[in-house]
Amino acid sequence: MAILDELKSFNVADANVSLWVFKGPRGSVDTPPIYTGRWVEITESVANALKETVINERQRIEEVLEYDLPAQNNEASALSIQKDATHAGILTVAVAAETSPKRVSQQKQLLNSTFYVIKLVHKNSLMYAVRRITGAWKTKRAFSLFFSDERLDVDERPHFDLEKSIDFFILSDDLVILNKGHFESVLRFKEAHASDFLELQTDPEFANLFVDMAPLIEYVGVNKIHLRRVSALRQYGNYRNPEFMALFRQHSTEYGFTIPFDNDGKMVITPETGPQVLTALLDHRLRSAFSKRIYDVPSATPVAI
Repeated sequence: MAILDELKSFNVADANVSLWVFKGPRGSVDTPPIYTGRWVEITESVANALKETVINERQRIEEVLEYDLPAQNNEASALSIQKDATHAGILTVAVAAETSPKRVSQQKQLLNSTFYVIKLVHKNSLMYAVRRITGAWKTKRAFSLFFSDERLDVDERPHFDLEKSIDFFILSDDLVILNKGHFESVLRFKEAHASDFLELQTDPEFANLFVDMAPLIEYVGVNKIHLRRVSALRQYGNYRNPEFMALFRQHSTEYGFTIPFDNDGKMVITPETGPQVLTALLDHRLRSAFSKRIYDVPSATPVAI
């Protein structure tokens, strides 16, 4: 079954709903994340509100594109990635059973949570909807007010907001992603990007492209967008293709790049030319056969002709 069909055919209306809240994930960059969550009792009204959010969010998805590190979706599309390519399996194990020791019993167990999981069960099918939490779940720093009988009064009750949007869905074998940044944060994909860059720096084929790699390292830094592009660069592997690199050296000036090469064909780069290095090695500068103009593109997706 196609991923979008699986998502939209799940019987949300008749499903049992549970709500899990998490603080974290914990753990180092070099190890899988540790998810420790608690489930909280919810009323029928809350359950219905959660179902309504899930239904509305999946309804707006008209197409699903394959997840790619530089790829971006729009308000009517989503990205998909195989579940076993992420840490989603660890998260679903953490919400496997609503046991008494994991039940929320005090307000403080909800405060400072970072994301929540809406778990839906219908017969033998499960679906999870994940949302990163906003500041409304943090330690209370302001008075909550309500309007009644034509006046404002203070509401002293604990206050938590449920968003009317979903960041990503977890299905049997795949994820459907609506908010790429939140997905990468919750499942620690952006930490993987940083690890990718460290490993790329030790790759002799990559290191030998440059007279000095330090300016590129300085440019990328800890910027999550740059790190994502570096991970994509490593994934595509154009720098390992001698023909690609030879054509890049031959045509770089023609395509507007200002990166000089030494006598051995190595790039002499600065932090200012760092963006050009990533654009070139990602093969993201293309010429239109129709307008003859040259474009930088967000994703070099091949088209079958």
